[in-house]
Parts: sequence; C-alpha cells; structure tokens
Amino acid sequence: MNEKQATLSSKLVLLSIVFVASLLSATTLALIVGGGAKPFVLLDPGELVRWGLPMARAIMNVAMATAIGALVVAAFVFAEASKQLRTVMNIAAVASIVWVLAGLLSLNFTYLNITGTAFTLEQNQGAGFWQFVTQIELGQYLALNLAGGVLVSILAIASQRLTAAALTAAVAFLSLVPMALTGHASGTANHGMAVNSLGLHLLGISIWVGGLIALSVVRYRAGVSQAEVARFSALALFSFGLVFLSGVINASLRIGSIENWMTGYGTLVLLKLGTIAVLGVIGAYYRRRLVAALPAKPNSFWRIVGVELAIMAVAMGLAAGLGRTAPPVNPTELVGNTPAELLTGQKLPPELTLVTFFTQSKPDLIWLVVSASAITAYLLGVRRLRLRGDKWPPGRTVSWVSGMLLLAFITSGSLNAYQEYLFSVHMVAHMLLTMAVPIFLVPGAPITLLSRAVEKRSDESRGIREWALWAVHTKYARVVSQPVIAAAMFAGSLVAFYFTPIFGWSTREHIGHEWMVLHFLITGYLFVQSIIGVDPGPHKIQFPMRIMLLIGTLAFHAFFGLALMAGEGLLLPEWFGAMGRTWGPTPLEDQKIGGAIAWGIGELPTAALTIIVSVQWFRSDAREARRLDRAADRGGNKDLEDYNAMLSKLSNRDQGSK
Repeated sequence: MNEKQATLSSKLVLLSIVFVASLLSATTLALIVGGGAKPFVLLDPGELVRWGLPMARAIMNVAMATAIGALVVAAFVFAEASKQLRTVMNIAAVASIVWVLAGLLSLNFTYLNITGTAFTLEQNQGAGFWQFVTQIELGQYLALNLAGGVLVSILAIASQRLTAAALTAAVAFLSLVPMALTGHASGTANHGMAVNSLGLHLLGISIWVGGLIALSVVRYRAGVSQAEVARFSALALFSFGLVFLSGVINASLRIGSIENWMTGYGTLVLLKLGTIAVLGVIGAYYRRRLVAALPAKPNSFWRIVGVELAIMAVAMGLAAGLGRTAPPVNPTELVGNTPAELLTGQKLPPELTLVTFFTQSKPDLIWLVVSASAITAYLLGVRRLRLRGDKWPPGRTVSWVSGMLLLAFITSGSLNAYQEYLFSVHMVAHMLLTMAVPIFLVPGAPITLLSRAVEKRSDESRGIREWALWAVHTKYARVVSQPVIAAAMFAGSLVAFYFTPIFGWSTREHIGHEWMVLHFLITGYLFVQSIIGVDPGPHKIQFPMRIMLLIGTLAFHAFFGLALMAGEGLLLPEWFGAMGRTWGPTPLEDQKIGGAIAWGIGELPTAALTIIVSVQWFRSDAREARRLDRAADRGGNKDLEDYNAMLSKLSNRDQGSK
C-alpha cells in the first residue's frame, strides 16, 4: 500500500468510526428523550431487549440504505464493465448481508419485546416464534423484508452489469414496502397517507444516505470522477426534497395539535427535521462549490462528506429512537366503531353533491409526487429545448400537463375520497384513469422530449434518457406494446379485475389500491399509445386496423357494463354492502349505476380516440398526397407518363392479338 492509499484508508476508517459513533449516540439520546427504553409495567422483556431492539434496527436501516443506495448509484452513475461498477455492486452485496444479519437480530428482539420474554443465549422460542413470523402481520412484514435482503445479496453477487443493478434495485425498493406497513404507519387512521409518506421517506433516505456511503467507499477503492460526483449530486437533491416533504407529513399525522410538539416525540421530530434541514444546506453548498472545485481540491470531498455522513447518522439514529417512542396521537384511538370507520379507518364523508364533489379530497402523496415531478421534468425539458433554439409544439405541453393534473385529481380529489364508499364513483375514477388520462399523456410524446432534451452519455453509463430508451426497446416492451396484445390487456383487465379476488384485495388493502392505479394507468397508456402514439414505437399498424381495435374495445366495454347493470348480486357485498351509508342509492342500485357508467360514459374517451385516429388518418393521406406531388414535380410527371405508356402498350398488344 502506497502513501496515498494509506491516507485514503485512514480517512475511510475515521469516517466509519464517526458515522457509527454518531448513529449509536443519536439512538441513545432518542431513547432517553422519548422514553423508548423505559421498563414496561407488564411483561417487561428486560434491558437488553429494550435497548438492543432500536440499536439493531438502526444498524439494519443503515445497511439496508447502503445496499439500496449502492444499487441506485450503480445503475445511474457508473459505466458498464467499469471497476467502479464492480466495486459498488460488491458494496451492495456486503451491505445486504449485514442487513439480513441485523434484521434477524431485530426480528428476534421484536418477538421478545411483544411477548415480554427476556433474551438468553439458551432461549428456544419454538412454535411461538414461527407463529409470529408466519401468522402475525408484523412478523410477516419483517420476514418479507429479510427475504428481500437475501434476494438482493444473491442478485448483487450473481451479476455485476448495469441491467442487473437496475433490476436488483427494483427488488430492493419492493423490500421497503413491508417496512412502510409496520411501526406507527400501521395505524388505521390516515393509513394510506401514513404508509405513503413513510415509504417515500425510506426511499429518499436510502438513495441519499446509502448512495453517499457507497460513493465514499468507491472513491477509496476505485476513484470517482467529477462527472460521477455530479450525477450523484442530482440524485441527492431529489432525495432531499422527498425526505423532507414526507418527513413533515408523516410527523404531522402522529403529532396532531401544536402543544404535542413539546412532548418527547415532538422534540425528537424537531431534532430530526432540523438535522435534515442542515443536510439540505450542506447539500446545496456541496452541489454549488464542491463539485466544481473537486479536480483542484480533491481532499475537500472527504471533509464535506464526513460532516454530511455524521449528520445523516444522527438523523437515522433519531429515527430509530422515534420508532420506539409512543406518538402523542395514537391513530387507533381516532377510529370510531361505525361500519365505515371499521372498514376504511375514516369517517363516512358527507353525501356526494355538486358542492362536495369540489370540496372533498383524500390526498395520495405518491401520485401527487409523481404528477408534480412529471410536470416539472417535462417543463424543464421544454425549457432546455427552447434555450438552445429548438421548437416544441405547445399543444403537446398543454396535453401532458392536463393529463398529469387529471391524474392528481383522480388520485387525490373527491373521486379518491368517495371511491371506497360508492362503486359508481370507483368506476368513474377507473374509466378516467385508464382512458382519459392516457389520451392526454400520449400526445405529449414524453419519450421524444426526453431523447431530445437530455444529453446523451458517452461513457457507457446510463442516465434517465438511456434507461427510458432501453425500457421501450426491451423484448417485453415489444410484446406488450403490440397493438392486439395491448388491446387485449386493456379490455381483459376489466374482467380479470372485477370478477376475481383482485377487486377485493385492491379495495381492502392500500398496497392493492396503489397497484390498481398503476396497472390501469399502464394498460391504458399502452393501448392509447398503440392507437394514436406520437412517440416512435416498434409496432405501427394501418389506420383501418386501429379503427377495428377501437370498435372491439367499445363492444367489450358495452358488454361489461350491461353485465353489471343486469347483475342481481353485489361484487363486493362485505365492503360496499356493509358500509352503512345513510345517503345515496342502495349498494345494488349504485353498482348498476357503475355499470351504466362503464357502458355509457366510458365510451366518451373511445369516441375521442376515434376522432383523433380519423384526423391522423386524414393528415397521413394528405402528407402522402403532397409527397407524391413533390415527387412528380421533381421527376416531371415521369411516373405518370410511364404508367400511361404501359397502358398504351397493353392496349396495342390486345388490339394486335384480335
């Protein structure tokens, strides 16, 4: 080891010591301030479990974040087959192993904490522990998270290519879902917002903290360039916004009134938000000064990263302590005993009228973030084109923004507030989601804008542009984007969703609801793209075939709507039939209204598609006619003269044969 490597090694060791010390110190402070380590009045598991559980959880969270952050850095920062890519994939593999080991300890401590059993080296939980993991919801979620960690470690070791990094990162993201469903977010009141905010918080923390840890190790092992640091800086900026927004929302759900901010829980939340705000300031400095000065002052990387990681460790330690601190507002106490509250966790909304249609809402943080991010990114892309003198049709911008605003209204407005109580409102939301929103989004041509506005990378790494183009050209995308298959998925989803247990799952479970929104949005987008798509695609069919597909889906929607109207039984009687509404139509009448909506109102977007296809057909014929006219002008009508000469020759031959 030369002198430079020894210096880097000592800096990395010091950085690790500072990080671990900050993490454990902050966790200890949080447990003292919040009272999370106080002895239980009944069934106390002992001091080792009370202190060991949050410590094990803190280590697991750091390891999980490091694995996920390393995979994201691998997918978006480093080049294919580079030493940096191999190094960061190894980091992900090692971190995921630590994640699993710490998670096993945390799982064991959680079981002991719940059962009030002290930890001993000779303990044998036996059937009780197995029942906790397989039959109790909390144990199942923790076990699923550990299974995700095992799978991530295997995948990270098995392949060290960019595609494998992205797919493994997707698996790692899914492993965060069980964690978002546990802890304080598992309360029934405001369950959807609590789960979404916690999930986005975990995602942002993982990319931000884990990515910085991975980048530091890679810099020591293989070195990183200024461009690679700048790429991570962009990821960190987005993650900071995600972490701060979701943290504030999640904390407000648990704290409630202003006086509760003065409790131990509120104090810890304020400390955590303060550390995140400080990190944001440091991140801004990091982005403005450090990245530009990195080639001239390489040692500045370690100074700023050291401070940033220490503060990050404090934030994660406070979060671990918060997980063991009782919030001042217990979400389960906010739920009454009416049928609607027992089923949904919220009070029955007022009767649906024209006024409440515009005043009631139920925000969905995930889709609000998606809509706002998509609009912002699109407008920035258009601005970049204009700054360099390129034109972009204003109609496309209006169409895209309108589609995203409609998506935000469907998922966060009155339709989302009433869709759990009225099947007819659910059907309106479904039809708009799968048909109306894509009709606005597809003409926006997002892939075309992305390919033109974002600079192409030249070092074999992949940014958002490269990944988007890769995704639309995969074999899977070629199959599902085939017009007939897209139409079959679009129409068949109606039957597969409403006449199978999937409908009940998506209604009762928040994750099922989010899956439903994503599924119908994607299937609708693929179908509309195959019919009126502006973006280039692998399959382009003739206009008569497009009209035939539209007629086919129109007929299928009609039959589906008629089936609902003619049905004499509820699709989900244990939900819509047990809601206890005192206003509006009866559940069966409401279901028939939903069938009429699927039959009638659902065809309005189809009619709009038919008009758009007809206009495109007319314009295509007009362009072809103009092309032929220009060709004739260039050739002096030679094609027409040759054609007439051929006809004359055939006529003379026929006359000579008589």
